[in-house]
Amino acid sequence: MSAVLTSVRVRLLFLALLPLLVLLPVMLGVGLSRWSARFDAILIENVASDLRIAEQYLQRILANTETELRGVARSDDLRRALEDGRTEAFLERERERLGLDFLRFVPADAARASINAWPIIADALDGLSRTEVDIFTLDALAALSLALPARTTIQLIPTEAAVQTDRTVEDRGMVVHSATPVRTAGQKGALVGGTLLNRNLGFIDTINTLVYQSDGTDIRQGTATLFLEDVRISTNVRLFEDVRALGTRVSAVVRNAVLDQGQTWLDRAFVVNDWYISGYLPITDSFGTRVGMLYVGFLEAPFAASKRAAYLTIIASVLALLLVSVPLFLWLARGVFAPLERMSDTMQKVEEGDLGARIGRVGTRDEIGEVARHLDTLLDQVQERDRKLRASADELNDRVDARTAELRDANKKLEATFQQLVLSEKLASIGEITAGVAHEINNPIAVIQGNVDVVRATLGGQGAEVETELTLIDQQVSRINAIVGKLLQFARPSEFGADAEAVDVAQVVEDCRVLVDHAVSRDHARIEMDLTKTAPVRINPGELQQVVINLMMNGLQAMEGQPGLLHLSLSEQAGQVILRVRDSGPGIPEDKLSEIFDPFFTTKRGGGTGLGLSISQTLIQRAGGTISARNAPEGGAEFSVSLPKA
Repeated sequence: MSAVLTSVRVRLLFLALLPLLVLLPVMLGVGLSRWSARFDAILIENVASDLRIAEQYLQRILANTETELRGVARSDDLRRALEDGRTEAFLERERERLGLDFLRFVPADAARASINAWPIIADALDGLSRTEVDIFTLDALAALSLALPARTTIQLIPTEAAVQTDRTVEDRGMVVHSATPVRTAGQKGALVGGTLLNRNLGFIDTINTLVYQSDGTDIRQGTATLFLEDVRISTNVRLFEDVRALGTRVSAVVRNAVLDQGQTWLDRAFVVNDWYISGYLPITDSFGTRVGMLYVGFLEAPFAASKRAAYLTIIASVLALLLVSVPLFLWLARGVFAPLERMSDTMQKVEEGDLGARIGRVGTRDEIGEVARHLDTLLDQVQERDRKLRASADELNDRVDARTAELRDANKKLEATFQQLVLSEKLASIGEITAGVAHEINNPIAVIQGNVDVVRATLGGQGAEVETELTLIDQQVSRINAIVGKLLQFARPSEFGADAEAVDVAQVVEDCRVLVDHAVSRDHARIEMDLTKTAPVRINPGELQQVVINLMMNGLQAMEGQPGLLHLSLSEQAGQVILRVRDSGPGIPEDKLSEIFDPFFTTKRGGGTGLGLSISQTLIQRAGGTISARNAPEGGAEFSVSLPKA
């Protein structure tokens, strides 16, 4: 696959077919995208127009109801009925004639009753006619007409994507009701009439007929619905073939946009069991509250099928064009590809070591043929130069082997010299320490211990009075023996184990302190230790002891015999155990900090070999750690030894 992708044929074909295979699909995609967006915009414009027609029809019903009611209120027939006491019979005849669900006269003195507490009635009593859509409770409807509750109650049907609810029935009624003032010689009040919209299929079917009247060529399959909040109370959307979807509910996203936010929805939406291009308009009651929605919409499926058919037709046409064009390009490019592939194959053989491979005649006299002949000439020159280079390389290898042997011998001598320097530095340290503790390890040790034993034997039972003093002598003799033991461990580490092992750094530091106590006492210095518990490190304990003693002695010598402080601290950070040794001396000159680990470099006047820190650095690096130096902010030099945890 890699060879195919990098071949001359593929790359030249890519350059030749780039406009056809890349630019054409890009332009096609942009065009289809713009066409699809415009197509969808037209569908939204259609449903917006449909929604305006439905809204106008609803407003016409409101206006007609108000006009008809105003005519009855101003008629002489109503006046005579009120005077003769035949009001109920007259209003029943008018209700049937006007097609209303209720029609009643509300006297002014009864207008404040709870059942009549509607803003339109208050406006009518003030002399204004008004028609609104309001929500009536079941009791209020029963008080108006005993036939209304049965039409009002609708069982709720669980609906996909709707807001969750515990309600199982919708028993409120959405009513278009109108009130107009009545002024007669003996009566004052309001004439109130209205129509229940729950299950009012004639109302919703009329909207659907007005909006989606078709001459047989329109592919739109339209529906209309009236919602009480999010419940379908009048609809021609089908739940099944002959069952209207009364009691189903609108999706949560539409409810939020229309009822909660008061927006007009113009977009695709899921309606009962399919996707529709939908328009939803909020309906407000006489109190200004959003109480329902008016919906119109048509099935999206026919238009989606039309879009898919258009896509497939255009894509099939483009593919047919490519199927005709690509073979034509391949046929035209064959005369270029073959010579170039021969060149590529020849160069591949040369790269694999066959310097005798040649392109030969390519059958063309154009620029490609000239390039092939030039390449064969260059390959002849390369083969000759390779022969000469191989001969020179053989001679050079012989010289390198001889020089390498000499360097190997020199390196062995250098290693031996370095080991001797390590031993010399250690012996120098041992000699300095031994001079300080020699008075503690001579024959007086044995004499003191022997005399203590003689005293105990001589006193017998009377020795109890001085037992404390004798025990103290024993303890001091044991301390001397411990010092001698640590000295021997430092001087002859091979007797105590010379291989790297897990070492407790804090214990090694404590042992080293014992060995330098004499120098501390001699120089009137103090040692402070902050040795927190850390993980062990892997190093030769004798080598670590040599490094710590070297740093402690350097710190004591840096204070030049003056009373000072030598501070040692131990910490653990990021997988490293860090030992810091800080003295209170004058510090290291800044221009010398970069040189202190160089062999034979020393700042001690009249003494020192200059190898202590260099050897210490080598020992620590061999254990995988680092050692560094700086001048502490509070004064004096500070050395940091960092070793990885074992």
